[in-house]
Amino acid sequence: MALKFATPGPPAGGVAPAPARPSIGRLGVGTASRGRRLAGALTGREGGAGGGRGGRPRWRRRRWRGEAAVAAMMSGAEDREAGGGPAAPSAPSAALPGPAAAAAGGPGEAGGAEEAGSLLGGARPHGEAGADPDAPPKKRLRAAGTGAGGPEGAAGSVKLEERLYSVLCCTVCLDLPKASVYQCTNGHLMCAGCFIHLLADARLKEEQATCPNCRCEISKSLCCRNLAVEKAVSELPSECGFCMQQFPRSLLERHQKEECQDRVTQCKYKRIGCPWQGPYHELTVHEAECTHPTKTGNELMEILDEMDQTRKKEMQLYNSIFSLLSFEKIGYTEVQFRPYRTDDFITRLYYETPRLTVLNQTWVLKARVNDSERNPNLSCKRTLSFQLILKSKVNAPLECSFLLLEGPYDDVQIRPVIYHFVFSNESNETDYMALPILDSVECNKLLAAKNINLRLFIFQIQK
Repeated sequence: MALKFATPGPPAGGVAPAPARPSIGRLGVGTASRGRRLAGALTGREGGAGGGRGGRPRWRRRRWRGEAAVAAMMSGAEDREAGGGPAAPSAPSAALPGPAAAAAGGPGEAGGAEEAGSLLGGARPHGEAGADPDAPPKKRLRAAGTGAGGPEGAAGSVKLEERLYSVLCCTVCLDLPKASVYQCTNGHLMCAGCFIHLLADARLKEEQATCPNCRCEISKSLCCRNLAVEKAVSELPSECGFCMQQFPRSLLERHQKEECQDRVTQCKYKRIGCPWQGPYHELTVHEAECTHPTKTGNELMEILDEMDQTRKKEMQLYNSIFSLLSFEKIGYTEVQFRPYRTDDFITRLYYETPRLTVLNQTWVLKARVNDSERNPNLSCKRTLSFQLILKSKVNAPLECSFLLLEGPYDDVQIRPVIYHFVFSNESNETDYMALPILDSVECNKLLAAKNINLRLFIFQIQK
């Protein structure tokens, strides 16, 4: 059976009468004592557990104090808006005894607000949120922006260049593009290096390349360059790594190579062994004090011998090419490597060309990525290796020299290397040899292409 107790609010005089004791006439004998204890606990007249001034329940006093504190804060805010002095205590606050009355009409509205905040559970006024070190970062930033003149002031405090960096940066590496800028069909920007890397990864994983933001399909035919973003990025200021001055990105490279007085330079006598490196503005002083020009001929002979060895290695390749061009039987053809997959449980990518005829013989070229490792897409360093296979039968061993060069329509850079092998019916395949590309970036260019187009030269050596 539910008990209903009347709990009237505070009267105008400020002293609440004692609430009427609930009737327990209809309660049973076993529940009568429990009813008396419950009524006494609520009214504060029996047991002393909930008693207080005027017989008012403690939970009622806490509720009235909270209402009085809120009323004091509101009255203080109204007086400040009207341009008046300290807020006068309101009627409920005047009726509060002890600390509550001092909180509502004490030394000033600031003290009242602090006391009211303590009564409301430690809450602070809205204007002090930014000064609280324990407040969330967004709340502190919002409070700081409000103090600086609102959201417009907070946005204006950030430079336009810094805001443009976050708008024009690549969605993959989050850096400003240095060269070409590509965009997907939804307009998300990617620098040339990341765009090629995404296409190469998709080729290695046998998947369709997608935009990292919207997951739409990307390819060289679906994506296009954004010339407006490229021009905007070229005009953004960038800091020189030597003198720390700001320059437009389009002029920064020229400044660092030719104009910066703090750029790193080498002594002009480095060819005879001077190891000095330093800023450009100290070059003149160093060259005036450099001791290498005063060395004797015997001291310079060792350095000159090293220079001659390096020069011979460079000239050996060119001399070999010119000597091969004088052979009687020379053949070349355009080769196109097409991607395929192995039949293993974990398929691997490899390339193979159609059969081609050079020097009246049938040949095939094969290539593989990172020497057919299990997951080449997880490696940042990528290489291509190839082998030349003789498919036709020969009556006598066929001694040949061959080399691969970039095709006429590719922008990949390949250093020419001459290979030598003797083909026969028993040994008709060369070992896998590294394709002489410069770095992994050039390898990604080849992997991102639909096919790899190169040019094969074969020179038959006559005995």
